[in-house]
Amino acid sequence: MTNEEIKKLAGNDLSETAAEASLEMEDDSMKNRYLTFRVGDEDYGIEIMYVTEIVGMQKVTEVPDMPDYVKGVINLRGQVIPVMDVRTRFKIPPKEYDDRTCAIVVNMDSTIIGLIVDSVDEVMNISDEEISPPPAINESWSCRFINGMGKVNNRVKILLDVSRLLSNEEGDEFHPEVR
Repeated sequence: MTNEEIKKLAGNDLSETAAEASLEMEDDSMKNRYLTFRVGDEDYGIEIMYVTEIVGMQKVTEVPDMPDYVKGVINLRGQVIPVMDVRTRFKIPPKEYDDRTCAIVVNMDSTIIGLIVDSVDEVMNISDEEISPPPAINESWSCRFINGMGKVNNRVKILLDVSRLLSNEEGDEFHPEVR
């Protein structure tokens, strides 16, 4: 919710400080909340503040000259959104899309993209105390996407860094134009 939307709801007499405090409370309510999902045999999570919606798989229109993990674009209520197959991004063997396959639409610094995953599980709280740093085995390709390891109910959720996930091999960010 923007400051303008907060002011409109509360009447224009709401001060800037109160509007900013309201935004901070909204940010705090999303702190340590993750949308968890599966790709292959592993559980992953991304911070809920980046998630705008979850949609079932639709027809993907292929676009030439894109990285192999960008499968193309979908038409989501008139908005063309690029979609990235997380399996391909992580070099996991492909799998036929099924009724559980979906796209998690994320917004990172005005970059909107759908992340194709095998299935979505739930939104859960993972406190800072339950998060360990990523393994420091080496600077491997896949570890660069990991923000931390969430320990929940004797399971591990691999917590991803959305900004790194949206960057290409050379380290430049993948910023598709959204129309």
